[in-house]
This record gives sequence, structure tokens and C-alpha cells, in this order.
Amino acid sequence: MKESQFLERHIGPNQSEINKMLACIGTDSLDHLIEEIIPNSIRLNSELILPEPLSEFDYLKKIKLIAEKNKMYRSYIGMGYYNTITPSVILRNVFENPGWYTSYTPYQAEISQGRMEAMLNFQTMVIDLTKLELTNCSLLDEATAAAEAMNMMLALRNKEKTKAGANTFFVDNNIFPQTKDVLNTRSKPLNINIVYGDYDTFEISEDVFGCLVQYPAGDGKVNDYSEFIEKVHAKNALVCVASDLLSLTILKAPGEFGADICIGNSQRLGIPMGYGGPHAGFLSCRDSYKRQIPGRIIGVTKDKNGKPALRLSLQTREQHIKREKATSNICTAQALLASMAGFYAVYHGPDGLRRIARKIHSLTGYLSNELTKLGYQQENDNYFGTLKVILPGHMLKVDIKKLALNKEINFRYIDEKVIAISLDETTRKEDVQDIISIFAQALHKVSPQIATIEDIIYFDEKFVRESTFLEQEVFNRYHSETDMMRYIKMLENKDISLNRSMISLGSCTMKLNAATEMLPVSYPEFTSIHPFVPQDQAAGYHQIIEELEKWLCTITGFDACSLQPNSGSAGEYAGLMIIRQYHLSRNDIQRNIALIPSSAHGTNPASAAMAGMDVIVVDCDNKGNINIEDLRIKAEKYAEKISCLMITYPSTHGVFEAGIKEICEITHQFGGLVYMDGANMNAQVGLTSPGYIGADVCHLNLHKTFAIPHGGGGPGVGPICVNKQLAKFLPSHKVVKTGGSEPISAVSSAPWGSANILVISYAYIQMLGYEGLKKSTEVAILNANYIASCLAKNGFKILYTGESGRVAHEMIVDCHQFKVDADISESDIAKRLMDYGFHAPTLSFPVHGTIMIEPTESESLSELNRFIDALISIKKEIEEIKEGKADKKDNVLKNAPHTAETLCSDEWGSPYSRKQAAYPLAWIKENKYWPPVSRVDDAFGDRNLICNCMPIEEYRNRLA
Repeated sequence: MKESQFLERHIGPNQSEINKMLACIGTDSLDHLIEEIIPNSIRLNSELILPEPLSEFDYLKKIKLIAEKNKMYRSYIGMGYYNTITPSVILRNVFENPGWYTSYTPYQAEISQGRMEAMLNFQTMVIDLTKLELTNCSLLDEATAAAEAMNMMLALRNKEKTKAGANTFFVDNNIFPQTKDVLNTRSKPLNINIVYGDYDTFEISEDVFGCLVQYPAGDGKVNDYSEFIEKVHAKNALVCVASDLLSLTILKAPGEFGADICIGNSQRLGIPMGYGGPHAGFLSCRDSYKRQIPGRIIGVTKDKNGKPALRLSLQTREQHIKREKATSNICTAQALLASMAGFYAVYHGPDGLRRIARKIHSLTGYLSNELTKLGYQQENDNYFGTLKVILPGHMLKVDIKKLALNKEINFRYIDEKVIAISLDETTRKEDVQDIISIFAQALHKVSPQIATIEDIIYFDEKFVRESTFLEQEVFNRYHSETDMMRYIKMLENKDISLNRSMISLGSCTMKLNAATEMLPVSYPEFTSIHPFVPQDQAAGYHQIIEELEKWLCTITGFDACSLQPNSGSAGEYAGLMIIRQYHLSRNDIQRNIALIPSSAHGTNPASAAMAGMDVIVVDCDNKGNINIEDLRIKAEKYAEKISCLMITYPSTHGVFEAGIKEICEITHQFGGLVYMDGANMNAQVGLTSPGYIGADVCHLNLHKTFAIPHGGGGPGVGPICVNKQLAKFLPSHKVVKTGGSEPISAVSSAPWGSANILVISYAYIQMLGYEGLKKSTEVAILNANYIASCLAKNGFKILYTGESGRVAHEMIVDCHQFKVDADISESDIAKRLMDYGFHAPTLSFPVHGTIMIEPTESESLSELNRFIDALISIKKEIEEIKEGKADKKDNVLKNAPHTAETLCSDEWGSPYSRKQAAYPLAWIKENKYWPPVSRVDDAFGDRNLICNCMPIEEYRNRLA
């Protein structure tokens, strides 16, 4: 087996350090350690057939050749995807900057102020452009945002008993087909009846709870929906408008003509198409819906000193709290892409955005006039950037298509006689000339030379936007590149990302996102491909897709794979929908119960409920394992109704359960299938696999195990792998053929989800190979056991261990005694770690009053020791409180984190020194991180919800 040269770059400890750690924990080799931890009954007995590892240099040569197989044609297909220009200052300083793409979801507010300000800018932009009062800080894509809106409207309508029972959702015919596809998927298990029709003739009945229209419509037409919305409201139903954010800079906003909810995709604002993603969807709504809106909301609060600060607001709406009662399972937003779209608006400002929109519209209007002169009929009188062209006489689409392909141009071919053309930010006069020449040549006419293009509005004046937008200072200040670069850097400096220190989040696997894995993501051959081009124009992408699917099947022990789900939660949902379809295909319509351990991730029960299943909780024993007897009792009780068992392995408690095969066998015995949550796959790769263990389907978090970065809460990819009996049910897509022979419908907007970032996981596997992947798993387990051993020796209680006293790749540290002894909570420890320069571990999951630590394989011994030293030092600070040497209320933990502003103030009234607050250990001075705010006031932020930008003086007045 060829050795991976990349391996020594990816894995933190060298062999000498590995030997020291093994000695410390009392074993003599990695092999012996793994034998102690992973049950022999599930150990793989042969090597995985994976590619020979490549060096970084050789990989970059290979991926460049693959990229060149993609044909960079000009695409005017539209359908929610458009070429755009990512300003270089954003591309270089955000998209390609580990300070932005390696950060985690901002659950720890004090060390996330920079990325939250960027997302607050995004929220402000969406609120201003849609003219609705509230928005979240991004969803996965436009189609899933539409599905979330549908579920939200159902919950809003039926929460009042007098209006309960409405289950019909009206969808206008003129909606993008991929949106219809995802709506179809999401509606079925919830018994929502979708009715399609024309908005202007549809009769609203009492059983309609909501409606969806598009603006501009799917074919580009700008419709006046105001009368329709009045009719819907008269029947106590709600209206969602799917919109194009860029068009709203010159078109009247949906909130101004009565929309209740507005959804869409921000891709047009500087985000590359990337063959389908990742892109940030959005959902804005009325303020009164704030308890029902899905996803995350960045809100303004204050810190303990009264200074404005940001935090995630209203988290009681989320799936990890509501579990099976949740109406959404979202655990991944598209934070990095939302930040980029927000920065795009900051850089261009309102005038710049309006200028870009008017240029697109003016070119479209000119093109429309010239095509009309040539003899082509235009179906839409009002349009923004998309034309619907009717071919004359006996002309068919093939006549245009052949000429267009000769010029390396793609249009949208709606049917044999209708073609749509969508212009975009990158379109120039010369491009319009080329389009006109194609249509002229098809009629054997001479193409007119392009004349001066006037900056005029071609749609009816009643659609003209008159309201202002983006008047806040942030959108009118940073228009030079110098200012923009410094603004981005200022925000970056407020955060802790992986480029500063270890992020030890249990269950989140914050490993190295290697530069060589990331570089190709920015290649134009990958970023500029429309997701609906003919597949021969995306041959490079399809090589990556086909090989990656094959490798993931090998790693998981399964037979087929779908890369369509664009988050872990979407993967869960897709896997459960496939299980549902399997039972339906066998006429087992009664099988609707999901057995889920009490320790499960919150998305598990939420996903099961969304898939139409009833959740039955299986108990865990006092060692954190699934209680097999309780499982057997419940399996027997619900034998005829079991759909599946949802498990995480190693367990959510960080232990390889010895009875896992028996657990799977019990489920199968009673007709259920086993769904494995892949959150902890980083402890399996190369050593065991879900298929070998006995599962039927699993999802993988490519943004965990397979090196895609978290990006502040997204991007993510959650592909599913399945066995032979489930392969035929893999999801399809309305526009591009994919999936199994009897597929469920689509679960995301694009056929292969967030295809652009699949390149990262492709690189990860290609450069590590089998031995490298296996070694990564082993060292991840070693690093976790080293930390667990060191902490245990210093008086920390490790809550769960396996039969040999070992943990898997993560551990749970019990903090209950600290609360008893010194009134110090796990949250106090998390805030104090910020003073030491560390992001906190996972708090109070899956057990309240604990911290969950996962070091990954990428952290060196020196970094592990720094983290261990920090926790030991904090424990000594707790002991000083316990012993009365430190004040029980005014101490370094209760006051953490300490800002530079606080420490440099003229007054210092605390009984401990400033040095103890800022530099409790000597090495901190080498790379001191200064939290930008003191501890935030969570409750105040929820009581006083502010989720957009406003002048700082107004903030202060509102916070007073």
C-alpha cells in the first residue's frame, strides 16, 4: 500500500508524539488501543478498495485536468441560477480565507461577533429588499425555503382551533420545477394536498391554508398579485412569494403588496453557481410569526456592561429544543454564503445594486425589442431579466439549440416552441449581440448591429419600486477596496476560528480543512457551471460525483449513494423518506413508528416527525448505551408498526456499544430498518462501517468526517448511502435525471446538492487513501483518549466509557460537582475558556451539566496539552472558589470573558488581578485573543428582538 505524503500534514501528532500519548494512557500501540475500544465483532477484516493516495502536488495536477473537462459555456438558463461576479475583495478575504470558512455555528456568542455581524448584514438586506419585518440568517436553498414556508403556513393557520383542519396548499403553475419537486416530497408525509393552477383563476376554498406564487414568475413575467393576495387573506389563508432579491432593487417589494412570507435564493448576489451550490436561501416574514419561523436568527442584545452585542435569538423554536414537535429539522444554514451575499450588498451599496439590476433589465429590454423586430413573439409584457420567446412558423427549439451550442451558449428550452433567456450581471453588449445573431441566423436574416442601450424601465410603472432600502451606514461606507478589506478583517479578528486555535466541539468534528482541498473550489471551471447544463458540459463534475459516490459506498459498506442532500438534516430526512418509500412499496402502510434513543441528536426526532413518523423513545442505561431490553420490549409492542430505528454510532455519549449488532438484529426481526446517523463517522472510517454493523441506510456529514469546513454554520453536505434493497428509491430531480429506478422526488434544489464543495471531500479521500483514512480514525480516537486520561488524572469525571474504560473519538466531562462546590456551571467554564483563547466544547449535550470534547486527528500534542492545561487551570480556579480563596460571585469564571476594554478601564473593582483575568497561563501572551464583548445577556435579547442593522445610537436607546 502506497503511503500518503499528505497524511503527515493532515494528522497533528507525529510518531514520536503518538508514542508519548500511548504511553501516557497505558497501551503500547494504536492497534492495541483500537482493539480495546471497538468490539471485535464489528471490526473490518479486509482493506478497503480506495484510490492510491496522491501527494498534494500530484493531486493539484489531477484536479486541474478534471476541471478542464467542464465546458465553460455562457448559460442564460436562469431558473434561479445566474452567473454573477464575486468581487475579488470578497473572494480573497472571505471565500478563500480560513478565518471565515473554518469558524463554527455561533452558539458561543462572545467569540462569534464578527461572523454574526456579517449575517446581521444579510438579514438587514433581506428585510429591506422584501419589506417584511423579520428574517432568518439563511436556509439551504430556494426550494427547501419554499418547503419550510409551506410547513410554517400550515402551523400558523392550524394553531388556532377555529381554523384547524385546513390541509390544501395552492402553488401557481409558473413556479420553478425544482421548487415544485421539493414541495412534492415534503408535502406527502404530512398529508398536505398540493393543488396547482393559475393564480388569477384559482378559487380559494376554506381548506386552503397557504399559497405560493413567484415574482418574477418562473418564465420571467412580473405579475400583479395584489388582488389575489386580498382574496387569499379574505379566506384566512397566507401567501408566500418566491422572489429574486436583485430584482427587488427596482421592483416593488412583496411586503408592499401584501405578502406574508417571502422566500428565495441570494445566489445572484455575488455567489458562484458552482453546479448548484452551496447558496444561501432566505425566508422573511411578518414579525408576528417569529415563534414559527425556521432556522437561526441573529439578534441584538447587550453584554453585562450594557454594550450592544449579537447572539442567536429565540432558540426555543429550534429542533434541538422541540425535537419531535419541531416543524423543521434545520441544523445547517448557509452561513458563509449568507455572509458573502451580505458583504456583496455592503460593497456595492444600494446605488451599486440598483445599477447592476438596471443594467440587466436594460439589456433584457433591448434584446426583447430586437427579437421582436426579427419576428419572434414575446409572451411577457412585464419582465425583469428573463424573456419568454415564442418561435415563429415551423421553427423548433432544435433550430436554435444547434446554433447556440455552436456559439457555446445555453438557453432554457421550455418546450419545442418556447425558449427562455435569462440575462445576468456578467452579460455584456457583445453577449447580447451574439444572442441576437443566433436568432437572426435561424431566420436566415442579417443580425443587426447593437446600438446604444438606454437605461430605461420596460415594465409597467405600477411595479416600479419607490421605497428606499439599505440606508444604514454599513451599506454606504465601505465602497473602496481598502475600506472593504479592513472591514472584513476587523470582523474576522472578533472571532475564534480554526486558524487561531483548536475547536474541541463534541459531535462536530472540527478537523483541518487543508488548503490543497480548498483551492480548487475557486477554480472558474467549477464555479461557473449552471446546474442544468447538458451533462456533457460538466464531465469534470461527473467524474468527481461518480468516483466520490463509489468511494463513500466503499467506506460505509453500502451499495448506492446520493449526493443530493445539502446538509446533515437534509440527509436524515432523505434517508427516512427512502425507508418510508420502501415500506409503502411493500404495502406496509402501517409502519410509521421510529424508535429513537433518548440520547439522540435533536434533528433525529424532528426529521422523523417531518417524514410522517411517530417517535417512540428508547431508554439508555446508566452507561449511556441503548437499553437493549427496553428496545426489545418496544420492538415487540410495536412489531407491526415499526418503520425504523435511528441510531448514532459510536453512541451520542461517545462510546462504541458492544451490543450494536444485536440492536440491529432486533430491529430487523420485527420488520424495521436501521437508520444510522453519520455524525460520529470519524470514529468508524477504515475500522468498521454502518453496512458491516448491520444498518440499512446512513447519512454522512461531509462537513465533519470528510473535511468540508463548517463556514460559520454552513456550507454542509449530507449524502446518504443505502443497501441494495433501498438503492432504487434514491431521490430523483425534475430537471436533470438522477436517482434510483423508483425514486422519491427531490430533497434539494440542485440534482447533486452543493456540488461545488464535493471537490473538498474528493481531495480528502484521494490524498489520504485507505491507510491514511484509517490512520486518521485511529489518531482521532487516540487524541480523545489522551485528553480523557489526562483530565481524569487531574480530577475530572469522564461520564461514559466503554467496557475497557476507554472513550471513542469524543468524551463527556461531568460538571455537576463544580456547580455544587462553587456554583460554577458548564457555561461559566465555556466563557472562561475564551480568556485562554479557546472555543468552548459542546455544552449540555447529550447530558445537561456537561461539556463534550472532540479533539479530531488534526491537533498536535502541543495543542492538546495547551487545551488540557487550560482546563486544569480552570479547575484550580474553581477550587479557589470552593475553598473560599476567591469570591463566590465576583470571580474570574463568573465575570468571563474579559474584554480589553474592561481590563484597561481606569476602575478595577474585582478582587482578582487583571493579569489573572487576561493571562492565567504564560503561553497565552504569544497569541492572545481578546473577546470583543463581555458575557451576553441571552434573556434580554429574546425579550427585545432586534434582527437588523440600525444606528448605534438607536441600539443604545433600545437597549437602555
